[in-house]
Amino acid sequence: ERSHHWHDQTAHHPMTEPHHALGDASAWVARWSHLLRNRSNVLDIACGQGRHMKYLSFLGHVATGVDRSQEALCIASQWGETVLADIENAPWPLVQEQQMRRFDAVVVTNYLWRPLVPVMLQSLAPGGILIYETFAAGNESVGKPSRPDFLLQPGELLSAFSALRVIAYEDGFLASPDRFVQRLVAAAPEYRQANPPADAGSNAPSQRRFAL
Repeated sequence: ERSHHWHDQTAHHPMTEPHHALGDASAWVARWSHLLRNRSNVLDIACGQGRHMKYLSFLGHVATGVDRSQEALCIASQWGETVLADIENAPWPLVQEQQMRRFDAVVVTNYLWRPLVPVMLQSLAPGGILIYETFAAGNESVGKPSRPDFLLQPGELLSAFSALRVIAYEDGFLASPDRFVQRLVAAAPEYRQANPPADAGSNAPSQRRFAL
């Protein structure tokens, strides 16, 4: 993922930044990856060199990553489909036959571009899982990103994804390296029959259980 997405014009090129280099999966992604159904199709937005594509593909999932860095995608392509695109200034690239492609899960880490929230929601298949983690207000006291435009405000992820069922949410400080983060795991609604018969009884769909 591209941790310098926030477009600080004084920042170094993201490929020179340590957060952009391939490393271990985010602890948040690893913690909640058990929610993904077997062989899930997973979209990694702003995937960078593909550390989460790698992690998820090793778990047996089918990963797709989108990023604007061709150099980064050359590495990420080892673990799945990659799409080169400027997702902030060009049309959303993951469209087939004029329909937006949907995924069983969407992963976003260290990336914030608010106009993409509707796209993220539309990219989730029914019952799909969103795993999101990025920097939050307070991070300006410990490093970059520091501009308010690129830091989540308290409760912002909850508001932005209020259409989803929240499974887990955290907003606070993490050390090594010091950073303020906000992170969310949520599920899209499953398909439901609009008007189930009154006597559906035991044939009614059961509530999905999200193991914590």
